[in-house]
Amino acid sequence: MRALVLTGPGKADVRDVPAPVAGPGQVVVDVHRVGVCGTDVAFLRGTMPYLATGQAVYPLRPGHEWCGAVSSVGPGVDESWTGRRVSGDTMLGCRRCDRCARGLQHVCADRFEVGVLGGWHGALAEQVLVPVTSLQPLPDSVSDGAGAMVEPGGNSARAVLRAGVAAGERVAVIGPGTLGLLAADFARAAGAEVHVLGRSAGGLDLARGLGVAGVHRVDDVPALEFQVVIDMSSGVGMPRRAFDLVEPGGRVVLAGIAGEPTAIDVRELVFKDVTMIGDLSGSPAAEFTVGAFADGTVDPEPLVAATVPLERAADVLEGWRPEDAGPGPKMHIDPRR
Repeated sequence: MRALVLTGPGKADVRDVPAPVAGPGQVVVDVHRVGVCGTDVAFLRGTMPYLATGQAVYPLRPGHEWCGAVSSVGPGVDESWTGRRVSGDTMLGCRRCDRCARGLQHVCADRFEVGVLGGWHGALAEQVLVPVTSLQPLPDSVSDGAGAMVEPGGNSARAVLRAGVAAGERVAVIGPGTLGLLAADFARAAGAEVHVLGRSAGGLDLARGLGVAGVHRVDDVPALEFQVVIDMSSGVGMPRRAFDLVEPGGRVVLAGIAGEPTAIDVRELVFKDVTMIGDLSGSPAAEFTVGAFADGTVDPEPLVAATVPLERAADVLEGWRPEDAGPGPKMHIDPRR
């Protein structure tokens, strides 16, 4: 089959590789759509932290935002999975430890991450191999475009859920990229008054089109009382900015990962009586996200700029977008084209 292979910083091409074969408890999925993520770009640039720690090594095959249809199943897997449209969890825990038993496979010490950690091949390919336990069935009302947004959507939905966003609250979302705009949508669906903060003119313009209550430059925010602030950016100073913006007694969720350490004085945290939550993964919110996409509560498709063939995947990682691409921040690949 064809797959995108990264062989070093700045080195990527589509190659013929052996097709996967499902082992016990596994399935092979024909990939219909896969999203390109900032993590994939970091791998191409050689800046992904897992490369420095040795948890990921070249050559590697990226891609962890995907959907498709099960084409074959391994021993012990119910044959009824064959042909079903699915998305899947990126985080593959050992399923033996206490964390996995508590549904926290995304922080399992022995986990794999599809296309990211531990050498598990990703979905920027014609097929991907995954455990059946990681599958999330997709109803017919969820398109391929939306199906490939379940993984980022889960991250955004979980940030909103962990913040405990309630109707009537005022919420600030920092970062008008895919995750931030999806978080804004989920917060709006919860009945909150949502404001999107950022620096990217294109992202802020897109946020205006989504119907949020306010769009502001992150360094020029009006004097409003925010009960919740969600940071979905990667800016080094943004966690501090989130803390400064939130009301005393409020909640801050940090889901972005900066390229270097950021400092917050925990004494101020105590005096302000603020709850701060670190949010790594959308795994626990995948089913919730599919439900929101299925019933139209949240529509992720306006965030998809274009869908292009697998042969253009390396170009997309380098920043290319087709001339007819829409304003959305997300690029999709269709390996069947």
